[in-house]
Amino acid sequence: MKIKEIMGNVSDFFNENVAPVHKITSVEVREEEGWRVIVEVIEEKEYMKKYAKDEMLGTYEALLDKDKEVVSFKRLDVRYRSAIGQEM
Repeated sequence: MKIKEIMGNVSDFFNENVAPVHKITSVEVREEEGWRVIVEVIEEKEYMKKYAKDEMLGTYEALLDKDKEVVSFKRLDVRYRSAIGQEM
């Protein structure tokens, strides 16, 4: 149940502050520090549709504390949705 709660907290945070979550690709516990979650979101969806371009996927890292609250996030990568993803 813990991972489901982590995923829900991250989804809520991204939906409110960044962009709707497309996919959560990784959830890791980080010993004493909390959690690390990798999230993909669709970037600039309306702009890409307007110009008939492939959607862009942003890959983000979110860090959560022991209380399962998001304390930081950063974008790691942005790519066309059709591009083959790379392992991080």
